[in-house]
Amino acid sequence: MADVQAGIGPFLGVFLQAHGWLPEAIGTVMTLGGIAGMLATSPAGALVDATHHKRGVIVIAGVMTTLASLALWVSHSFPMVAASQIFTAVTGAALGPAVAGVTLGIVREKGFDRQFGRNQVANHAGNVVGAALSGWLGWRYGFGAVFVLAGVFGLLTVISTLLIRRDAIDHDSARGLGASKSSEHEHASGFRVLLTCRPLLLLAASLAMFHLGNAAMLPLYGLAVVAARQGDPSAFTAQTIVVAQLVMVVAACFANRLIQRIGYWGVILITFLALPLRGMVAAMFISAWGVWPVQALDGIGAGLQSVAVPALVVRLLQGTGRVNVGQGVVMTVQGIGAALSPALGGVLAQRFGYASAFLVLGAVSTGSLALWLFFGTALKKACRLHRDPTTC
Repeated sequence: MADVQAGIGPFLGVFLQAHGWLPEAIGTVMTLGGIAGMLATSPAGALVDATHHKRGVIVIAGVMTTLASLALWVSHSFPMVAASQIFTAVTGAALGPAVAGVTLGIVREKGFDRQFGRNQVANHAGNVVGAALSGWLGWRYGFGAVFVLAGVFGLLTVISTLLIRRDAIDHDSARGLGASKSSEHEHASGFRVLLTCRPLLLLAASLAMFHLGNAAMLPLYGLAVVAARQGDPSAFTAQTIVVAQLVMVVAACFANRLIQRIGYWGVILITFLALPLRGMVAAMFISAWGVWPVQALDGIGAGLQSVAVPALVVRLLQGTGRVNVGQGVVMTVQGIGAALSPALGGVLAQRFGYASAFLVLGAVSTGSLALWLFFGTALKKACRLHRDPTTC
């Protein structure tokens, strides 16, 4: 699924650039997709909580996301690209909550942190393989090969999802209601619980500011290096992904162990510290070798967050029956930042240069660090490894 959820992902920027698109227009279509995905994540989470056909959600979303990506191969006009990005974002929005729900339904709350960490190791390893193959095939056969590969991975996603036995998933546990034997005496809380859980809202707001600075850095860095004629578009874009994803594999491997050692609050703090430093390094080293420190810092932040954030949401909302819609709400709020980031980065890059864009994006992200530290006392209590039901 790693090569399916985001469509052709970071390759979109250099693909459109090769067809004469300017950075501002590229950022605009990426923002349209981000806004669509942001609006879709909470309803998608609610759907995952409500349905007993979670495997079907993954299959349908995977197929539709793949088809939307393949549409770009047919046409790269603005309406087609915008429609593809919107459709990819809407269908892809269901995949995150669905996989989290299936995982929780199989291993229950006690085994979630460890198993979801394993999921993310596999996810990042899949991204490494997908990016390496895309880069090599794109360099060898052109961008068309990247689209073919996306179709192949879409088919493999459907097959692997259907290999999960239907009766392996406890749908009460999957939504955070505990064991199925006691579920008849438990009821899902109202959606108001999501608005009254202060730690959940603080987490979401912090992630929104983080992604406002983070989301545009990878595609912009690829554009900056290619514009400076420091690398081949397909091969360099693949390299940026591979470096980050390799670091994410290592970070995800150690995330659960680090959570046990310093807690959710400390792990998420590390991710917030990495981004401003990444912006400074990206501004200073726009070159082919600069991808190593720039993307290594991305790998640390994203790799740890990919495990710690979903696990913390499960811990905060366990017993409410709204775990997956909670995941969707957090993704929606952070999606606000991620949706605005490409447009902001594109405008800054076109008008003030790439280096200035990286510095501004890094500075914007310090808001997440300030919020996380300012409410540190309350958040540390909520982020304890053993959940206190009074925290929400």
